[in-house]
Parts: sequence; C-alpha cells; structure tokens
Amino acid sequence: MLAVLSGCGGRAVTGLQAGVSGEKSAAVVPIFLATNRARSDNPALPYSAERSQMLNFAEFDIGIPGNHMPGRVETSSRVPDPARQFAALDYRPIEDRKRFVAALNAALAKRAPADREIFIFVHGYNNNVAESLFRNAQITHDYGINSVSLHYAWPSGGAIPLYVFDRDSVIVGRRGLAETIEIAAQTNATNVVLVGHSMGAYVVMEALRDLALSGRQRYLQRFGGVVLAAPDIDIDAFQSQADDIGKLPQPFTIIVSRRDRALGFSRRIAGGHPRVGSGADIALLQSRGITVLDVSELEGGTHSVFASSKTLMKLVDNSRLMRATLDDEKASTEPSALAASAAAVEGATSLTLFLPARLIGRIATTTPSQ
Repeated sequence: MLAVLSGCGGRAVTGLQAGVSGEKSAAVVPIFLATNRARSDNPALPYSAERSQMLNFAEFDIGIPGNHMPGRVETSSRVPDPARQFAALDYRPIEDRKRFVAALNAALAKRAPADREIFIFVHGYNNNVAESLFRNAQITHDYGINSVSLHYAWPSGGAIPLYVFDRDSVIVGRRGLAETIEIAAQTNATNVVLVGHSMGAYVVMEALRDLALSGRQRYLQRFGGVVLAAPDIDIDAFQSQADDIGKLPQPFTIIVSRRDRALGFSRRIAGGHPRVGSGADIALLQSRGITVLDVSELEGGTHSVFASSKTLMKLVDNSRLMRATLDDEKASTEPSALAASAAAVEGATSLTLFLPARLIGRIATTTPSQ
C-alpha cells in the first residue's frame, strides 16, 4: 500500500559531487529554493530531512538530460550522468532573506515584462530535496514556464514508511511557506502563481490559513493563481481551512481524479474519510468559487498526471484555453472558446471542467471535455 503512495519519485541525488559536468545537459533550468529543511554537509543531498526553525535559501542550476522524455524525471541514485539524468550543476546558498529578495528581483529584471512572475511549486509526500527540485525543473521545462521558478521544500522524510512523519512535517512547514509567499509578494514580480501537489497541497492550504489568521491577507491579493494538484486533504479539514482563509485567492483551481490510487490508499489510512483530490464533492468546491479540472480519464488519471500529461502540456501552450480555464473572471470567456481550444488538442476530450457556482448561467459548464 505504501509503495503506491510513494508515486512521487525514487531516491535521487543531486549530482553536486565532484566530477559532474553540465556540458552534456541539453538544457539548464535555474531554480530558487526556500526550505525549512536543515542544511547538510552531504553534497549529494545538501538539505536533509531534519526540520529547521528558520528558512534556508539557495539557487540551483538543474541540468535537463538530452534523452529527457516530457513528463518524466530521469534520475540516478549514484552520481548522475547529465546526458542521461537530471543533475544539479551548480548550487549557490543565499545568506539571508534580504539577499534572497535581491536575487529574485535580479532574475525578474532579466525577463520580458510579461514573464515577470514568480512560480512557486510545493512538492508532495516522500520526496528528498533532489527529487523535489528535479520535479520542479521538469515542470518548468516541459510546460515552457518563463516565470522565475521558486521551489518550497518542506521537510518530508523522503521514505515510504514515513507517511505520518510527513503529515506532521506539513504543520512544521506551513509557516515557512507563508514566509516564502510573503517574500515573493515583496519582490518586483507582477504576480505569484502557487502550485501544490498531493500532501504539498495541505502545506499550501495551511500556509494560506496562517497568512489569513495572522492579519497578512494583503499577500493573498498578489496571487495570479493557485492550483492544488491531487490534494491529499480530508474534505472536512479542507472546509475548515477554507473557512479560516475566508476569500480564497482567485483564480483557484483543483485537479482531481477518481482513479488516483495513491489518494485511495490515503483515504484508507485516514479511516475512510474522502480526500479532496479524489473529486469526492465537486459541488462543494464549486460553491466556494473553485474551478475543478477532472483528469480521471486522462492518461490513467494517476497521482502525478498533472506533471506528466502531454495533453495538459499542450493545453498550457494553448493560451485561449488557459485564459478560459484559469482566468474565469474575464467576460470574454465563452463556451465556444473553450470548445474550440480543447478541440485543437488531442486527448482533451478526456478532461471535464467544472466552473465555480457563481459562473453557472454565465458560462456553460455542461459541455463534455471542456
């Protein structure tokens, strides 16, 4: 059972060991890191599973191998070959928050005005720091994200039997993510996009709750979008979190799958309580102003389909569809635009879009495969 829950990767190492050269990498993706993992003297994993009471900051250059297949993260448990595996080619610790903000601003200034956005990714259960960094780089590369990528690594134990340890680490990690969001909001970014996967979605909701309850709601207004992919959150706990947050950042999107085996086992561990990511109560999510994307029939509807689906990658390339799906306040969004955009992408008929209840009547939500 736990083996299925471990669908977030194997035991990769960074490749920071001596002898690794980036000359064989086909592409290099810069990833900024904020983490409340403790620093380690081990270059293979420079941040451990130990919990830190303060944030650590760094910037990594992640090499994408020439044989990379979109949606996959090719890794090695030994010193990686950059021609065949993901590898960290450079690692620059950043001393403090002030210098971290300056580094983010410098990266933003190098981008075109339309791309001066910060993309924050929060990993799921059973990840060490190498695996989570590589997943962030894979998403950034495969989806063609031109934003500044900022990875938040909470202290997952990175081991299959440590599910309960990871659930406890969510609580430890929430303030660190709240601070990371605050930092991103204080930069020169035009907006911030936040994506949490699996148990990382729990960290996201707890961080948003922390910001709201501590009087820092203004930072929630800096979001250009929040996405929870396969959230491993009890539906009742989610309602409580949403109540505490109040008005959720908009647009707010949740990706669900009724065929997600990992969340099925998580539900069993939790005594049968349904998980948000299983699509247990879509109507409830719609009533809270949330857009729901059902990927149950998309490429197996697996736990990590959000990161590996070629169909979703093509949809992201289709700006008309993404505007219609995520920017749901635009009056120009029409059912015809959704249908025409989706029809242009092979595999889009496997998707079902449920728009927020407030839009029902203004935008059709009954058209299959929107």
